[in-house]
Amino acid sequence: MQPQSPKSYYRIMAGRKSVHVADCYQNGYIGADWGIVEDLTGKFTDQWRDFNKEYIPIFLAANPEKSKVAAGLACSMLHTICKGMQLGDIVLCPDGNGHYYVGEVASEYYYAEGISLPHRRKVQWYEKTLNRDDMSTSLKNSTGSIGTVSNVTKYSEELGQLLEGKQPASLQHSDVTVEDPTVFALEKHLEDFLVHNWASTELGKDYMVFEEDGELVGQQYPSDTGPIDILAISKDKKELLVVELKKGRASDVVVGQIQRYMGYVIDELAEEGQSVRGIIIALEDDLRLQRALRVTNNIEFYRYQVSFQLFK
Repeated sequence: MQPQSPKSYYRIMAGRKSVHVADCYQNGYIGADWGIVEDLTGKFTDQWRDFNKEYIPIFLAANPEKSKVAAGLACSMLHTICKGMQLGDIVLCPDGNGHYYVGEVASEYYYAEGISLPHRRKVQWYEKTLNRDDMSTSLKNSTGSIGTVSNVTKYSEELGQLLEGKQPASLQHSDVTVEDPTVFALEKHLEDFLVHNWASTELGKDYMVFEEDGELVGQQYPSDTGPIDILAISKDKKELLVVELKKGRASDVVVGQIQRYMGYVIDELAEEGQSVRGIIIALEDDLRLQRALRVTNNIEFYRYQVSFQLFK
């Protein structure tokens, strides 16, 4: 007997501001739109990047006001909902009032022509809902992130405990290289902290985290070599910025990583005339990283500092 694959967990918005959540729950489905009006049965490739190559031009033709960044994100999220999620995977759907409906994916893709969220999967919703107030801060940040689809599988242990009615430990981490979970908790929030406080940072003077229709879409932006921590754009729209965050010390390995992301942005996202720049942010660097950056002219290194003080 084959062992069962572990379930993946996805937070999915049922339309803007969860406008369709009641219908999804009552009729047992989760769905998406993005203006692609055709039955996509048999059109979803195994790899989302192949689907994107075919459907980004279709999306842009239907939405000529949108950017390549928006098109890439929409098509990859559509692929995740309709193909990437496996039978039995867990869906969390916010109701807009601090709770999440939770259910299991119960069918393959089907098309519901002429109605809201036509690209659908059946979901067997549980009776139990999850309260946002019971979640750890890091899980709250991930489930509350902007964007229709957010993969929250790394919190599967905590989510499993919450579904069983148990209160998880206040500090959650899965990195075996971290001895002190309190230090890990501080560093784990680096990305969320940077995004939420972007305007007051050095980078916020010249760049904005990428937005689409007033919503931030530049955090954990998908690429074909892994998610980009932060994708930003200069205020004059002439330059895209790729930001890679590292807990603790960064080595020269991160240079190749960020170069792959930058290559993806150049090939797939940059509009005509836009350049691409990279920034690595870590607690400290090492000699190998310094040497590697000496021969790059479009990647810079920034240190971050965590400070905690009490004043009477």
